[in-house]
Amino acid sequence: MRAYKFRLYPTNEQETALLQTFEHCRYVYNTLLDWLKKQDNPNRYELQNRLPKLKEKRPELKNVHSKALQYEVYRLFSNMRALSQSKKKGRKIGYLRYKTSQRFRTIHYNQSGFKIIETNKRLDCLHISKVGDIPMHMHRPVEGSIKQVVIKQYRSGKWYACIMADQQKDIVKQSVKKTVGIDMGIKFFLSDSDGRQFENPKFLEKSLKELRKRQRKLSKCKKGSKNCEKKRRFVARQHEYIENQRNDFLHKLACFYVEHYDIICVEDLNIKGMIRSCFARCISDASWNKFIKLLSYKAESAGKTVVYVNPRGTSQEYKFGEDLDRDYNASLNILERGVRQVVGLGWSEFTPLEIVPPPKLKTVLASTVVELGSDM
Repeated sequence: MRAYKFRLYPTNEQETALLQTFEHCRYVYNTLLDWLKKQDNPNRYELQNRLPKLKEKRPELKNVHSKALQYEVYRLFSNMRALSQSKKKGRKIGYLRYKTSQRFRTIHYNQSGFKIIETNKRLDCLHISKVGDIPMHMHRPVEGSIKQVVIKQYRSGKWYACIMADQQKDIVKQSVKKTVGIDMGIKFFLSDSDGRQFENPKFLEKSLKELRKRQRKLSKCKKGSKNCEKKRRFVARQHEYIENQRNDFLHKLACFYVEHYDIICVEDLNIKGMIRSCFARCISDASWNKFIKLLSYKAESAGKTVVYVNPRGTSQEYKFGEDLDRDYNASLNILERGVRQVVGLGWSEFTPLEIVPPPKLKTVLASTVVELGSDM
C-alpha cells in the first residue's frame, strides 16, 4: 500500500460542501460515541446498523456519501482499540472525547465515492460524490488500484487529498555490494562511515524569530474574532512552511542512501527518552525518528535492508584509531555491529573493517541536499 498526497483547489461552493460534510461526519461520530458510552458490551455491527435511523432523524445526513459515514464507526472502534492497547502497556488512560470542529479535519472515502478525472491540463480533477469535481494538482501518476481517498484540511486552510493505492508487485532483494553506517547527531545531522558529514539544517531555529513574531500578534487578538482567525492561519502557515522544508530535506537524504547503498546500518535510539533532556528542541527539530522511518520504507520498497544496532558505547569505542572524529568513529562502530547482524544476507563470514588511512571528512551543506537531492 502506498499513499500519494495531492493539493486540492476547491471552489467556494465546494469548500462549503466539504465543511458541511465534516460537520455531518463529526455529528455521527459524537452521537455514536454518546450511545457507546451507555453500552456494557459495544458491538461494531450494531453500531453501524444505527446509521439508517440517524439519517431518518437528521435528513441532511443523506447529503453525505454512505462510505464516509460508515468510516466513522471504524474510526470510533479504532480509537477504542488504541486506548485498550495503551492500558495494557500500563499507561494511564481516560475516556474517548467528543470531537470539536477544530479537532475534526479529515473525511475518508473507502472503496467508492471518488474518481480521478484526467484533463491533460495543469490541474486534473478529483470527483467526490455529492461534492463535485474538485481541481487537483496531480504531480505524479498513481500506480496501482486505488483503495481509499482521505480529504484533509490543514490548519493553514489548504486542502489535500491522500490517495491510498494497492501496488501488487514483487520486491526483489538486491545483491549486497555497498554498506554504510550512519550516526545521527546535533552538530551534524548525520555522519556516515564513508566520511560524509551532513550539515544540520535547523529549520525551526532559522524560522523561530518570524514564528515568535506571528504568535505575539495572535496572542493580542480578541478570541473568536475574524482577525484572530486570520492571525491563527498566519501562524499555521509558518509551521507548515517549516514542516515542508524539513520533509523535503529528509526525503531527499533518505533517497540518496537508498539509491547508493544496499545495507544501511543505523542506531536503535530511544528518542522519546532523549527528548527529555536539555536538547529536546534540537532533537525534535532534527526529526531523527522521521528520517529513520522514511529510510526504512524506501529501503523496503527498493529491496534494500536497514539494520538497527544497539547504540550503547558507539561513541566511546575507538577500534579504528584514537585520532578519528567522534561522530565518524561512531559510524564505523555502527557499521561493524550492523555487518555482524547480517552475516547471512550476503557474507559467508565477517571480515573486520580496515580504515587505512582514515579518509578526509567531507562536510555536505543542507542546501546541497535540497538542490541536488539523490544526485549528490
